[in-house]
Amino acid sequence: MTIDHARRAEVMRRSQALGHCICDVAKPCPCDVLTGQDRCPCAGERPEPVAEAPVALTRHVRNAGCASKIGKAELERLLAGLSEPADPRVLVGRAAGDDAAVVEIAPGVLTVHTVDVFTPPVDDPYAFGRIAAANSVSDIYAMGATPVCALSIIGFPIHELPGQAMREILRGGIDCLAEAGVSVVGGHTLNDPEPKAGFAVTGVCARDAFVRNAGARAGDVLFLSKPLGGGFLAFAHQLDREPADGLAAWTTAMGTLNRAAARAMTACGASAATDVTGFGLLLHLANLVRGDALVELDVDALPLFPGVEALVRAEVWPGAVERNREAVDPARLDWDALAPAQRALLLGPETSGGILACIPAARADEYAQRCAEAGVAAVRIGAVVGNHPGGLIRARSAQAVAWATPPRSCCCCR
Repeated sequence: MTIDHARRAEVMRRSQALGHCICDVAKPCPCDVLTGQDRCPCAGERPEPVAEAPVALTRHVRNAGCASKIGKAELERLLAGLSEPADPRVLVGRAAGDDAAVVEIAPGVLTVHTVDVFTPPVDDPYAFGRIAAANSVSDIYAMGATPVCALSIIGFPIHELPGQAMREILRGGIDCLAEAGVSVVGGHTLNDPEPKAGFAVTGVCARDAFVRNAGARAGDVLFLSKPLGGGFLAFAHQLDREPADGLAAWTTAMGTLNRAAARAMTACGASAATDVTGFGLLLHLANLVRGDALVELDVDALPLFPGVEALVRAEVWPGAVERNREAVDPARLDWDALAPAQRALLLGPETSGGILACIPAARADEYAQRCAEAGVAAVRIGAVVGNHPGGLIRARSAQAVAWATPPRSCCCCR
């Protein structure tokens, strides 16, 4: 590192006159970096590149992954009353609460737009970049659209963590989106106390081809294309209590594109679909049954990542469970048959979760086969069995007694 002493002196003069570092007003001048490392970040002095120890990203955030999002109930309160665009080109906008917006930019030419940003659910920067990309593009897939291009969004504590970690986040995201055939055409960065990343993705679709996150019809079969429990694994990891096999399986799933499950659902005429993320399975399912659908949810059939059941039964629950609980409409839910731990499972936040699709019963086997041929284990988790005013989810389980009992031993009891 070459030091420009004249520049340092000038910067320190101004900083000391103000009583604060000009690059971080929370610090006095001289700061601990200057006194301890003889390096003035405000003067642009950077350490020489060296082989750096791995960065544990999750140790630098309060809430990991989609659990970092603002709760649904609070978000709805804050957004209530804001004006909506009076633009006939906007076919699906913010008021719809769908996975992405749909805009007709020319007759018959529809663009689909989404943006998603969150904190790292895993420690490895490259894996985080892949997960952020797969999660962001998933909203386009959930609409039955084809993604085309993306802009990156990065918040990073550039003076606290090595810049190479930020580069790896971007590299992971670019690599993942390249697999999806999506070009990353630019982006924006912020010097942020907490690392976070995401992408704004634009896609295209035909006028009558996009799939909404509402409109489930009687006779539909519910499928889920990825296991559940990611939010519990992320929280357990921050507590050093996670099962290693569960964390590895979850990391792989999060970085896997939802393209195959989405293509299968559009080919099979899905009535409605969404991707399961921060609001958990229950709140995403509640959107699908808006209207008059009556859904039977088979809680025992839900696919889980390894170790999740033990974590949930041991009450290793992230705060997002309670934030999601606030948004539950009791008039649209019958879950009295479930144990408290099973209810928590349904409310747990997911990051880059699977596609939740309503497939007509006549094509359910075809959908499962298409997914299997693409390497996707889509699981039947319930069905739309009839109608109910306003929509109703009836959750059932034959294993509630077992879920009401703490596990004899698990990774969280270490």
